[in-house]
Amino acid sequence: MRTTRAVAALLIGLSLVLSGCGDDETAPDTSSSTRTDHNDADVAFATEMIQHHAQALAMVDLSVGRDLDADFEIVVEAIRMAQAPEIETMTDWLTQWDEPIPATVNDHANADEGEHGMEGMDEDNTGVDMPGMMSDEEMAELESASDVEFEDMFLTMMIEHHEGAIEMAKAEQEDGQYSPAIKLAEEIEAAQTAEIDTMQALLDG
Repeated sequence: MRTTRAVAALLIGLSLVLSGCGDDETAPDTSSSTRTDHNDADVAFATEMIQHHAQALAMVDLSVGRDLDADFEIVVEAIRMAQAPEIETMTDWLTQWDEPIPATVNDHANADEGEHGMEGMDEDNTGVDMPGMMSDEEMAELESASDVEFEDMFLTMMIEHHEGAIEMAKAEQEDGQYSPAIKLAEEIEAAQTAEIDTMQALLDG
C-alpha cells in the first residue's frame, strides 16, 4: 500500500510538472533579451543536463521488453515523460544562444557534428565526470542484468543519477541568470527529489 501511494503521488507530481513546462513554452519569446539574458552557468547547465538526461533515458530504454513490476514501470515511464521534453527545451535554448548542441550517449543526430558537437563530454564521450553519471561498465552491467536483478539495480543507479541531477540543478539556481533555466532547475530538483522518494519506497518494499 505504501508503495502504491508513493507511485500515485509521483504521477500527480509529474502531471503538475508537465503542465508547468507546457505553460513555459511561450515564455522565452516574450522578451527581446531572451537571446542574451543568460550567462556561462546557464550554458553549462543546459549542455551538461542534456547529456545527463540522455543517459537516464538510455537507462529507461534498457527496461523495454522486460517482465517488470507494474509500479516500477510507472516510475520508468514518469522519468521518460519528464526528461525527454526537458532535453528538447534545453536544446532550444542552446540553439537560441548559438551554442553547440552536445553529443550524448544515445543521440545519433549529432554524429556528423565532429569535435564541435562533442563539447562538454569527457574523452570517452560518456560524460561520466558529471555527478551521478554511470560508467560504461555500469551501463553494460545493467543491460546484461536478468529481469529479477534489473529492477533493484536500476533503482539504485537511478537514485544516484537523480542525486547528481539535483546537485547540478542547485548549482544553476545559485549561479544561473536565465530565468527559464533557473525555473527548470527548480522543477528538476522538486520532481527528482519526489522520484527518489518513490524509488526508495520500491527498493524498501
